[in-house]
Amino acid sequence: MARKEAVVEKVSALMRNRDNIRNMGIVAHVDHGKTTLSDTLVARAGLISQELAGEQRVLDYDIQEQTRGITIKAANISIAFTYEKEDYLINLIDTPGHVDFGGHVTRAMRAVDGVILVIDCVEGIMPQTETNLRQALKERVKPVLFINKIDRYINELKLPKEKMKERFLKIIMAVNKLIETYGPEEFKKEWQVDVVKGSVAFGTAFNKWAISGPIMKRNNISFDTMYDCCVKGDHAQLQKIAPLGDVILEMVVKNLPSPIVSQKYRIPVIWHGDQNTEQGKAMMTCDPKGKACFMVTAIQMDPHAGEVAIGRLYSGRITKGTELFLASKFTTEKVQQVAVYMGPDRIIVDDAVAGNIVALVGLKEVYAGETVSEGEIAPFEQIKHYSVPVVTKSIEAKDPRDLVKLIDALRKITKEDPTIKVEINQQTGEHLMSGMGELHLEIIEYKIKNERGVDIVTSPPIVLYKETITAEGPELEGKSPNKHNKFKMYVMPLEPSVMKAIDEGEVSEKFKGKEMIESLIKAGLPRDEAKKILCISGDNLFIDATKGVQGLLDIKELLLQAFREAVQRGPMAKEEVTGVKVILTDATIHVDPAHRGPAQVIPAMKRPIYAGMLMAKPILLEPKQKLVISAPNDYLSNIITLINGRRGQVLTIEQEGETAAIVGKVPVADMFGFSNDIRSATQGRASWYYDYAGYEKLPTDLQAKIITSIRKRKGEPEIMPTARDFLD
Repeated sequence: MARKEAVVEKVSALMRNRDNIRNMGIVAHVDHGKTTLSDTLVARAGLISQELAGEQRVLDYDIQEQTRGITIKAANISIAFTYEKEDYLINLIDTPGHVDFGGHVTRAMRAVDGVILVIDCVEGIMPQTETNLRQALKERVKPVLFINKIDRYINELKLPKEKMKERFLKIIMAVNKLIETYGPEEFKKEWQVDVVKGSVAFGTAFNKWAISGPIMKRNNISFDTMYDCCVKGDHAQLQKIAPLGDVILEMVVKNLPSPIVSQKYRIPVIWHGDQNTEQGKAMMTCDPKGKACFMVTAIQMDPHAGEVAIGRLYSGRITKGTELFLASKFTTEKVQQVAVYMGPDRIIVDDAVAGNIVALVGLKEVYAGETVSEGEIAPFEQIKHYSVPVVTKSIEAKDPRDLVKLIDALRKITKEDPTIKVEINQQTGEHLMSGMGELHLEIIEYKIKNERGVDIVTSPPIVLYKETITAEGPELEGKSPNKHNKFKMYVMPLEPSVMKAIDEGEVSEKFKGKEMIESLIKAGLPRDEAKKILCISGDNLFIDATKGVQGLLDIKELLLQAFREAVQRGPMAKEEVTGVKVILTDATIHVDPAHRGPAQVIPAMKRPIYAGMLMAKPILLEPKQKLVISAPNDYLSNIITLINGRRGQVLTIEQEGETAAIVGKVPVADMFGFSNDIRSATQGRASWYYDYAGYEKLPTDLQAKIITSIRKRKGEPEIMPTARDFLD
């Protein structure tokens, strides 16, 4: 206990030395060794014994993580190190590698300045490796590389030295190609990982050793030394020459930026306020004397303290009693506690200063992505998740008396994990819970039953489709029920480049004025349309092309509400709409406010939008997953048959030695039960991973069948409406 208190005291003192702070994450594909590496760093800081490092998995403290052997949520720990007689503070976030929990990685990237990209040397760059690196580069987070499990080259693949070096070079070149492709323009060259610069390390986290360019030079060891020790199984010798903790620590300290350096180039990307204001300058320089500005990147529910907001403090200083403004609520809250996380433990500290990842207690009704500051400022850029919920289950309390408990549990869980989406089916009254995949929903069900104490009943998984149009619709007129208000409009497909820009966060509904217009023009929207944008909802646009219409401004909010309702539940199957522009061309509005209320305006807008979509060649889109399967060559034909039998397509096949790697794309709707089938087809000798691959058109021959089944499930008439049904 005394040791832990001493560590906490040291951490608290080091939070003020911003030059020696490193905010970093560990990211990788599932099972590539992130948490084992985290253990070694925690042991190096003296918080656990070196012997237990790699087995204790101190940052996988959730019971489900321990049981399943995977990381489910991002875990924070602040640890102090001494390197070359200087003290450093590393605020570390260990992130999940499974695609279903990718939202935790996305949110963690907003808090950190650098990442260690961990890659299993045999598996190489896998789908989630690429996704995580792209996300980091988008947030201007600098990467370094750790190639892990290199003993597999010797023990499993029996590779000679030269082949081993070739494999290393191949991985490094592939990572640098991704940095060249997705990195910020000014850092594409500077951030390339390089053995000589010390931004690449090779080793085995489980055996607690690693080598890097500087370590080899300083300790006079070579690849040959490492290879010979590995062949003999002499890991103890390598641990003495090049202990993993020391090598990784040196790589982080020398190659990843301090908050003082990183905030100069990160703030302009993640915050769109005026950088020349007092608060803008304070954030750019990571000034502890400026006004506090904090961004919430995660929420944890504490049974005693309530909501705990974890995030990055970009400027200023926060202590107990500091009053902070919540941008989304336009209210001021008082901080009750300031703390840092040590894995499962939240340790209270006296204060927090700029440049650190900390936890605040006392802020009510905050959410991940919230901007919290001393005084009102422009909010931070919205955190954009790479994947979207594609699988849904209906959920209800077994005992109707537990309904209130269930609603409370769902509210708290969606706070902790914003990638979970919950809505109520208005026809049936059931709660619909949507997540990234089957495993994601399984974990949430477990939490509701075992952590929140609510016995629940769930339906089999349902896939979320999207509605869109493929042609321009005719100009239509919508009339209010009292016939006093008329709206003329038409719909057309949104330009793919604009959709992509919205999905990647380059265009956001939070942008205002000139910034919004310029971002839309840059994305490919015609200038005259960009100037008249009224609203962005999802990746749909509402454009006001009217001229001189009296009273339009007075009912603007009702028009926006009608548009949002229309694109949230489309006309074909009441599924979310994507990629549609609604262009309002003319309107006649009654002068008396009594005749232009919500009951008049909303249906007058929604009905012609629906009619227009139904006349613009509407289609359903279905979610797809990229599937990567590795198995012995003998099972190749079985795997291809399995993919084809699930409406999938094989994209590439690579054979190396006795092993084949198959990459395919399969609809999410046909992935249920895949685990059992692939085990049967390969006698349990295949390993497989999947990744979100976006939405694509549902085959024409399935459109009517799926639409009918969705409408039936939602309690709608099974026959799809026609445009005539929405026109007077």
